[in-house]
Amino acid sequence: MTAANRSSVSDPTKKNVLVLSICLGMAMTGSSIVLTISALVGITLAPDPSLATVPFGLQWVMTVSSTVPLSLLMRRFGRRPVFICGQLVGCCGASIAALAIFNDNFYFFSLGSAIIGIHNACWQYYRFAAADTASESFKGRAISYVMAGGVFAAVAGPELASQTHGLFEPVLFAGGYFTICCITVVTSMLLFAIDIPKPQARKGLSGRPLGVIIRQPVFIVAVLSSMLGYGLMNLSMTSTPLAMKVCGFVVQDTKWIIQAHILGMYLPSFFTGNLIKRFGIYNILIVGAVLMMAAASIAMSGETIGHFALALTTLGLGWNFLFIGGTTLLTEAYKPEEKEKVQGCNDLLVFGTVVLTAFFSGTVQHLIGWTAVNAALILPAFLVVAAVIWLRQKRAKEVKTTK
Repeated sequence: MTAANRSSVSDPTKKNVLVLSICLGMAMTGSSIVLTISALVGITLAPDPSLATVPFGLQWVMTVSSTVPLSLLMRRFGRRPVFICGQLVGCCGASIAALAIFNDNFYFFSLGSAIIGIHNACWQYYRFAAADTASESFKGRAISYVMAGGVFAAVAGPELASQTHGLFEPVLFAGGYFTICCITVVTSMLLFAIDIPKPQARKGLSGRPLGVIIRQPVFIVAVLSSMLGYGLMNLSMTSTPLAMKVCGFVVQDTKWIIQAHILGMYLPSFFTGNLIKRFGIYNILIVGAVLMMAAASIAMSGETIGHFALALTTLGLGWNFLFIGGTTLLTEAYKPEEKEKVQGCNDLLVFGTVVLTAFFSGTVQHLIGWTAVNAALILPAFLVVAAVIWLRQKRAKEVKTTK
């Protein structure tokens, strides 16, 4: 390959990473607004307090249900048009949620939340899109840099939720969903700048059967790391606003804690890719799981503002290492012609787990309490550590036998 050709390959990659990082930050801003106020809206509108997180759970149901269809649409039409449509769908969902709040209607609020879930499924693919034009050596960092866009969301999302929750007083929280509408429109315009070639027709080539791919140890560990990392983080994160309300904290306090949590989730993305390259993906995954256990221990040790802040920040850091590490490891499990179906299967499993935690977090918090929510993190985190060590030893053995 000539120098000119190398330049033409690297330019779209850098531009794509930059644009996708900005767009992910915008999308995550909307998501963090939802995270900050959804359970509070739910507990206000729901006929029973234990149903407070059901709208948030329905959002994840639709995220899971949309992953495979969206992957197939991207294979047919390309990334950009599907990404743009996904933002506009989010605008529709946020509009319905806002109107439901004005009309004090829990069921329409649940509908709007569910539609936002389709939007969320779409922007989750930004991390995979970053790797589409990246070289093998840059893929991990490309994914990590795109995820770093969430740092903006850490500051902007909860702050916007706090500043806009009284925008339409005496109707509270509708302003947050109106803000999401504005964000999705701006993001849809920014997405016109990405430059990812439309997939070429493969004349029947689709690679190995999915059943063969998912039986690979590398696929199993990659998915398990992302699945449990995201699910456990969501279990604790979704319960946090409710737990803080029980402890007597107000929306401004919750905003600050959510900001600390999302910073913990995304700020490390500036260097996670480099850490993976330097220390190896297995070590980063193990550290991520250990951080999850540490977060649970901190949360169970007290219910002061400091305990909530430190636990949620540590939880976010653990999620970052597990999710980015798992996503990077997944790229070793498929060939280029297999990526759509494998990525769709991965997100189906990952966000399926998130659905379960979103639904049950409110019930567990209401019936058993904050300590039980966090105790549930420890055993699955141990499972991730065991799985990563197993894969590392298995691959080391395979290398020895081939010599």
